[in-house]
Amino acid sequence: MLLEDKTAVIYGSGSIGGAVARAFAREGARIFLAARTQARLDELAEKIRSVGGVVETARVDALDERAVDEHADAVAAKAGAIDISFNLISHGDVQGTPLAEMSLEDFERPVVTAVRTMFLTSRAAARHMIKQRSGVILVFGGYGDPPPGYYLGGLQVAFQAQEALRRSLASELGPHRIRVVTLQTGGVVDSLPEDFDGREAIIESIEQQTMLKRAARLDDVGNVAAFAASDWARTMTATALNITGGAQVD
Repeated sequence: MLLEDKTAVIYGSGSIGGAVARAFAREGARIFLAARTQARLDELAEKIRSVGGVVETARVDALDERAVDEHADAVAAKAGAIDISFNLISHGDVQGTPLAEMSLEDFERPVVTAVRTMFLTSRAAARHMIKQRSGVILVFGGYGDPPPGYYLGGLQVAFQAQEALRRSLASELGPHRIRVVTLQTGGVVDSLPEDFDGREAIIESIEQQTMLKRAARLDDVGNVAAFAASDWARTMTATALNITGGAQVD
């Protein structure tokens, strides 16, 4: 198993967080799930335990500095280490409204949220990883060109800001043997709710922009995240893993 004896902290219990948590557990990691909604945490934890995974949950607001630090300290004390940290909380972005018609509040919310939560959770993990001289911090999103005919608000601005922070973290933490890697997807088509307005049209639009005519799905994100977090990727840092199906050309 790729992640046997590893301790992973995952923030967020939504569809992407769930896919990553299940993949990590399948590969032998001990999972510490942190999110704000206990019911969703319990539901995801039960799915992981039902297939033999080891998981613990905690209600944590990943935008709260004290809560994030205290949770990371508690995990490290209990597990002996934090090997992997992956922040997958939602950023509250508003899509479908042109920037020229968008309020400042709606535009800046995902940018401020993404940078704040990434900084807090990365810092909390890094403090323990520096002591143990190892660790992996994963980032979700990556850069990309806005798709024509659709309005993403502050979403991609937030992703670009995260990429800037990822570069700085990788540079500073590399000498401590800590890796920082982004998963760049270009859109995870089956993460859209079944009742999402215009779902099929959005999926078709995302897939048509790819070279493979196939976009990343939840299982793809989980599998690539497990690889990126494992020792098989031990020389990989300060970069993005491109799983956009060729929608973005590096």
